[in-house]
Amino acid sequence: MPGWMGKILRVDLTKGICVDEVLDKKIAKDYIGGRGLGIYLLGKEGRPKQNAFSPENPMIMATGPLTGTGAPTGARYMVMTKSPLTGALTCSNSGGMFPTEFKRTGYDAIVFTGISERPVYLWIDQGKPILVSADHLWGKQTHETTDLLKSETHKNARVACIGPAGENLVLFASIMNDKHRAAGRSGVGAVMGSKNLKAVVVRGKGRIPLADSDGFKAFNKQTLDTFKKGIKDAPLGLTVNGTAGVVMTTQNFGVLPTKNWQQGTFDDWEKIDGEQLTKRFLKKNSACYGCPIGCGRITQVDDPDFSGKGEGPEYETVYAMGSNCMIDNLAAITKANYICNELGMDTITMGATLACAMELVDKGYLLESQVGRSLDWGDAEALVELTRMTGYREGFGDQLAQGSYRLADLYGHPELAPVSKKQEFPGYEPRGSQAMGLAYATSPIGGSHMRGDPAYFELFSVPESMDPHQWQGKAKVTKAFQDLSAIIDSAGLCIFFAVRNLAAKDLGVAPIGILEYLNTATGADYTIEQLMMAGERIINAERLFLIKAGFTRKDDSLPDRLTKTPAPTGPAKGCVCHLDNMLDEYYKVQGWTDDGIPEETLLNRLGLS
Repeated sequence: MPGWMGKILRVDLTKGICVDEVLDKKIAKDYIGGRGLGIYLLGKEGRPKQNAFSPENPMIMATGPLTGTGAPTGARYMVMTKSPLTGALTCSNSGGMFPTEFKRTGYDAIVFTGISERPVYLWIDQGKPILVSADHLWGKQTHETTDLLKSETHKNARVACIGPAGENLVLFASIMNDKHRAAGRSGVGAVMGSKNLKAVVVRGKGRIPLADSDGFKAFNKQTLDTFKKGIKDAPLGLTVNGTAGVVMTTQNFGVLPTKNWQQGTFDDWEKIDGEQLTKRFLKKNSACYGCPIGCGRITQVDDPDFSGKGEGPEYETVYAMGSNCMIDNLAAITKANYICNELGMDTITMGATLACAMELVDKGYLLESQVGRSLDWGDAEALVELTRMTGYREGFGDQLAQGSYRLADLYGHPELAPVSKKQEFPGYEPRGSQAMGLAYATSPIGGSHMRGDPAYFELFSVPESMDPHQWQGKAKVTKAFQDLSAIIDSAGLCIFFAVRNLAAKDLGVAPIGILEYLNTATGADYTIEQLMMAGERIINAERLFLIKAGFTRKDDSLPDRLTKTPAPTGPAKGCVCHLDNMLDEYYKVQGWTDDGIPEETLLNRLGLS
């Protein structure tokens, strides 16, 4: 099976056994791989209403057919399971070097079930999997764990592991690979920790076979040339200032979430912008396997109060720990980012939960005596201290470890939590970016920009511009971006492939280049219609899982703060997010009922009935 490796590894942690399974060719084509293969397996074998920490909850790691092939940005893998944070599914995505090495072991996916009696790690050495005791690694941070595992397995091995946050079941714990890359959202690290699985260590055995090697190479050269010619002028300026450069854009549109989403502008935004990160802390760029963009930031902070070195922060971290907490100290934000990576936590939920706590204190609902320290807007020292405490569930960190919804609900004010399906939002304010509000509300994993990102249209004019304040017509483009994201995630590509390779057609989007890459890699002879249908199939398979888990239209929601309270500042001043109007239109465009349930005719067409 060129492009695909043709095998799935099943790991029963309770019994301590590993078994190979052949990947069905039709399933591979219909679901592409990665996220698509993950939801197929989760939908088939998972129990949507079970507890996320149940032994029966499978955790699936999956690559795509373009992972590791050399296609630009083709270095991604997905983690699929039921989320302890949301109760919905997860599809958490990460890049770096680990995904390519994982695929080179000969497996397209690994399905973990059960719970190990003692801590273990999975070691796959050139296609040979074994479970090894991890007692000596339990309690260690991710960087130390990675170094120890490479020393005891192979110097060229790649490691994905959890830190203390995953072991302590922090509900937004992440899985860290290559030390600095995160499958970050929805608590996948906590599920891994609940299974007593400390790490997955991989060493490959060879190149990935391609159906049409010459055709792939020729198309790849053409595409890479296009990337490299305009890389510095590419949308978002990713090579120059990384994703943190987006701060200026969101501030200018009035969609930079500030003061726990009370407003969309931050007076001190220039102090936390990507340009400042580059000037003050950048040591060099970092790129995932085969990526010409190099948006990663290797940084070092010499500030005596917040010293450290590592990678990041990304834009989402800068918003969540910066403007959202009214913190303008970039050194402290960067230090807190390092701590999240070392302990294994999602920086978005961490920052948003802390901002929620700050507002609870500000309004008198939460006392400083209950926090154990002062907690004012802009408190950089509190950010760093409480981030560390959260990873270890120490003191008030034990409450922060539950995420913002449970924290706010505990103190009687769940309306102060910036969430959809109990997951915190990325950094684009829906009152000034209407389609993003719809994307957050309808995301299968809760608040997310990675499961469909129409901000490209609304804020970055990619591939064409659109009025971000207008809600009419946004349903169609949101659906199109969600379908496209499903294809990208399943192929093993990064969303930034789309920044350089999108075409707009009647407010839809076409995955330019992905079709050619998939066909030369796999020989599957996809048509553009089949490829778009695969994206639609994945979205609807995820929707079916949510429905079986008990989710309804009421869960496709945003806080009243965004739908009823007009934005008080900036270009979006006076605007609210018109979610209900867009949601009616969105369900029709999707082919769902007024209650958000896929129609039987649609399921028949997609082979999901």
